[in-house]
Amino acid sequence: MDKLDVIIIGAGASGLMCAAMAAYRGRNVLVLDHANKPGKKILMSGGGRCNFTNMDAAPKHFLSDNPHFCISALRRYTPQDFVDLVDRHGLDYVEKAPGQLFCEHSAKDLLAILMTELEWSGAQVKLNTRILNVEYQDDITVVTTNQGVFSCESLVIATGGLSIPTMGATGFGYEIAKQVGHDVLPTRASLVPITVQPERKEQLAALSGIACDVRASANEAQFEEPMLFTHRGVSGPAILQITNFWQPGEALQIHIAPDLSLEALNQARDQQPKKTLENYLANELPKRLVDLIKAEFPWLDQKFAQVSNEQIEQLFQYLSHFDVAPNGTEGYRTAEVTLGGVNTKEVSSKTFESQKQKGLYFIGEVLDVTGWLGGYNFQWAWSSGFAAGQYV
Repeated sequence: MDKLDVIIIGAGASGLMCAAMAAYRGRNVLVLDHANKPGKKILMSGGGRCNFTNMDAAPKHFLSDNPHFCISALRRYTPQDFVDLVDRHGLDYVEKAPGQLFCEHSAKDLLAILMTELEWSGAQVKLNTRILNVEYQDDITVVTTNQGVFSCESLVIATGGLSIPTMGATGFGYEIAKQVGHDVLPTRASLVPITVQPERKEQLAALSGIACDVRASANEAQFEEPMLFTHRGVSGPAILQITNFWQPGEALQIHIAPDLSLEALNQARDQQPKKTLENYLANELPKRLVDLIKAEFPWLDQKFAQVSNEQIEQLFQYLSHFDVAPNGTEGYRTAEVTLGGVNTKEVSSKTFESQKQKGLYFIGEVLDVTGWLGGYNFQWAWSSGFAAGQYV
């Protein structure tokens, strides 16, 4: 039986960060993962360029049943701290939207930095390793795998959530938590595309591939960002963001062209009476979307001067309450994160150690902490991994 100080299960963002930090403290660290290579989610995220942090990351950008839990770790390891790390390695990165940092070339560059940090720190990684059993014996934890039996003082669960099972995601972390009596809060797919009712899907099929600015609102949350029409329903930043707050069966409001107010429409009529509504909308929205609206309102080809107040009001109501007829979501298959997870009220916000089992730690997505879209979830991985790495 190989004896180690720390075993980390999960070679993702939080696990790799924790491994390096613990090993730099002189701890003997082994990372285990059932995948054939580390950092798979890092490599596929952001279209292969990984939105690795958000400079604006703050507790307000995270959802949890225990909203104060994330404050300590985010303060101790900030986005600037991670930028300083990648700067030391000379990573080329770009800011694609305010605060959102992406690798300029490839997420492979970021993963290479993390693996270099592991090499420098002396942490080891063992892949293609299935965990068969975890047993707690006094102050020692024994981990039985298909690659041998290992013991450690500190066992870190960095296995992520259920999102994107094709990348190897499983509920293993939740099972480990439940075995020692942890409460696992209900999980669901989030930051995920929305599917629509069959009849509406047929109507919107012609719009697949086009995007427009919208304001998506649900449960007092709202996001003003682009929405993308897909062959299954709707996606894009506005939709992914709102799924952190919306669930199937609840009200979802989509306001197309949110800058196009009722006042703006009336003003345009006064200033451009000879222009048709169709031509006016074509300057604000994609042509295929205008065609869909015209099927609903055939009088769009009339000049503004011929359009009544009532018709303008009808058009505005249509735009401001655009009915996508949501049916559900695409589920874990395409979700970027899993909302819910291990109840953080039973985990130390300082050390990330379980309050149910000495020597057991939880970090990253397996915990009930979920960030907005835009690099926040990776920052949570770095912050929680760093914080736990100081204590394991």
